[in-house]
Amino acid sequence: MKKLDWYILKRYLVTFLFTLLILIPIAVAIDVSQNIDKFLSHTDLGIHQIIDEYYKNFIIYYTNTFMPLALFIAVIFFTSKLSRNTEIIAMTNARISFTRFLFPYMIGATMVTILALGMNHIVVPKSSVERKQFEKEFFKKKRWKDNIVENFSLQLNDSTYMYIKSYSFKSSQGSYFSIENYKGIQLDQKLTADNIRWKAKDSVFRLTRYKVRKIYKDKDSIYSGINLDTTFAFTPKDFLYKSALAQEMPSNELTGFIDISKKRGVKNLNAYLVEFHKRTSLPISSYILTIIAVALAFKKRRGGVGINLGLGVAIMFIYVFFLKVSEVLGAVAGANSLLYVWIPNIIFGIVALYLYIHARK
Repeated sequence: MKKLDWYILKRYLVTFLFTLLILIPIAVAIDVSQNIDKFLSHTDLGIHQIIDEYYKNFIIYYTNTFMPLALFIAVIFFTSKLSRNTEIIAMTNARISFTRFLFPYMIGATMVTILALGMNHIVVPKSSVERKQFEKEFFKKKRWKDNIVENFSLQLNDSTYMYIKSYSFKSSQGSYFSIENYKGIQLDQKLTADNIRWKAKDSVFRLTRYKVRKIYKDKDSIYSGINLDTTFAFTPKDFLYKSALAQEMPSNELTGFIDISKKRGVKNLNAYLVEFHKRTSLPISSYILTIIAVALAFKKRRGGVGINLGLGVAIMFIYVFFLKVSEVLGAVAGANSLLYVWIPNIIFGIVALYLYIHARK
């Protein structure tokens, strides 16, 4: 790399970090103003706990969220300054092509992309667990329905199905439980229980007033009992199918969950698939947004940095709008979640290609 590359790369990264350092305190200040009454309403909640359990993870989450915006604004800002100071004219006179000029930007975009991929797939999901637990405990009003699942069924494999009428996560107990085993289309065995309780210490379920029915060709065998401790190929965690849970799973755990859920016959997993695909598509947008920002700010305009920043922010809002719409549509049952998540990058990738070709001329 030449001195020019180091110069641009340094400006790229420094301006990017500076923009993030401006956006994050603003987000924290807004959040504090909105939640200060909730903090004060809990007398046992100390400042250290608030910072350690909530704002530490809040900053991680919003740093990752603001990365594309910070990157786009930073590139437009310092590239516009290069253009305003006629530094780009000097480079052009030295016969440095637009493609060559983009080289250090692409290196910077690669560094940001690698960082964003690591945060999206590993760091942010782990920090979200603690942050959402804090929000659930101190911010949200607890409703009894939040801790209960009703009329839940699950396909454990090709021949085994379970059903539970209701289950309370607070008491770790459920009622009217049944599990059926089939041979082809014929029922082979059925286990029912009036009550089922999860014993976390031993990682077993305790069935109360249970009955086992085995079906043979010419007769049935039925036996029953009061209590039975046993294990199944599921835990109470499998009773929860909420898209919010996807944000709390590292990608390796999320893919495992999706694979198991598919085998169990869960029909709509698109909310989980959208979250998984988004963790890759959003970091990759760093390349697209960098090209668009450089192409917009490369040429000196009347109005200077302000015009470029205004145009850039407008484009960024359009991108975020497309991103949110595609996430909603991708989560609909039957939709191609991979295609919908990548649609904003495809559209803006075409825009970036057009601006790149135009800037080369």
